Amino acid sequence: MVRFQSKKLAEEVVVRDPVHGDIHITDQVVLDVLKSKEFQRMRRIKQLGPVSYVFPGATHTRFEHNLGVYELTRKICDIFEQKYPSKTPGDGLWDTDNRLLVECAGLLHDIGHGPYSHTFEHLFGTNHEKIGQRIITDPSTEINRALKQVAPNFPEAVASVIAKTYPNMQVVKMISSQADADRMDYLQRDAYFTGVNYGMFDLERMLRVIRPYQGGICFTNNGMHAVEDYIVSRYQMYQQVYFHRVGRSFEVILHHLLERAKYVYSQGQLQVTPSLAAFLGDSWTLDDYLKLDDGVMETNFSMWRDASDPILADLASRYLDRRPLASVKIDDQTKNLLPKLRGLIKEAGFDPNYYTATNSMYDEPYDAYKPSGKNANSQIELMQDDGSLIELSQLSPLVKALNGTFQGDERFFFPKTMISQSDEPQIFDPLYQDFQKYVKNGELRYLRRPKRKEE
Repeated sequence: MVRFQSKKLAEEVVVRDPVHGDIHITDQVVLDVLKSKEFQRMRRIKQLGPVSYVFPGATHTRFEHNLGVYELTRKICDIFEQKYPSKTPGDGLWDTDNRLLVECAGLLHDIGHGPYSHTFEHLFGTNHEKIGQRIITDPSTEINRALKQVAPNFPEAVASVIAKTYPNMQVVKMISSQADADRMDYLQRDAYFTGVNYGMFDLERMLRVIRPYQGGICFTNNGMHAVEDYIVSRYQMYQQVYFHRVGRSFEVILHHLLERAKYVYSQGQLQVTPSLAAFLGDSWTLDDYLKLDDGVMETNFSMWRDASDPILADLASRYLDRRPLASVKIDDQTKNLLPKLRGLIKEAGFDPNYYTATNSMYDEPYDAYKPSGKNANSQIELMQDDGSLIELSQLSPLVKALNGTFQGDERFFFPKTMISQSDEPQIFDPLYQDFQKYVKNGELRYLRRPKRKEE
């Protein structure tokens, strides 16, 4: 085991944070990473993207989230060093030599995110985790040069934690598991900035009952109710914030906007900034990626309002001016109505490729706690008095009830004008009325055939 050490600052740097209070920086390498241009770029990337169209306060950025994960990681290291220090090699307790490594990994875990990260990734085939590892290990970045001051192989070690290949699972799971510093921060931070209370679980109690073991990180058995609180808060945040139908509508518009921009660019008819042009032309470099942020994207959207392509211009205006698509829930019984609805939408003058979409919560970048069965993710375990580990849902009826359940929905998105009421007769009124036979009061329904009168 290599012990990574950094020069200590002559005076501690304290950053004020609305969620955690004070964030403490004592290592030179942490301050140098914080000052790097790649990390400062995070100030210009919103944590929740279009969710701010639903919750206006949700304009917080990945910069403060990364700092928050660093602070929680630092606090967990303090707890482990105080309560669970390793006394002999292989005893399954905390080796303090891992401290600087896991703190830097927590600070940099999201460094590869771009603007509108998940929508952007789906369209352009990028991967924020792999790009993050490139940013950390590429000799041209200021982050790489800062990390190398610790040791020549320190950047690769930090990247391996983010890649989940580092051999010590305690280090990996502190920032990447079902109850890690990442999730603990974004739930509380997103709740604070959206103005909801769903994500406000008992963080102090969670930190008091967390502990290391040979294979990773678990919680003491007397902390079950605190972990239950965390799971329920997380579930409610997904349902009420992350999966909000209007937020999903803007994800759909954003995807179609960039998709149309890519097509128009291929026809040589689009004004675009150079860094985004590299992605529209499928010839981007890491430097191009690092030049993208929310401001650059919105500058392009603003230019595209006046584009000669009417679909692109309209989608850009819809996104910037907050004009969401309407939507209805769909299921296996009503999906066969969608071709009919798309046909009516096309008759009304909208290209269904850009003005309709189906969107499922399964497509969203958030995961429910599911410790077993198909598509299982990592388990949350409680350590009993005898040292044995039991998975949370085996002890908690509440979590068992949520285990693997899916309470979300799949929705069909379409232009709101298809169901808007007009005081004046319009040429397309019969078409709209036909559409509204299927969509009534926000629901999609079958048209039942009238029963024949018996002779």
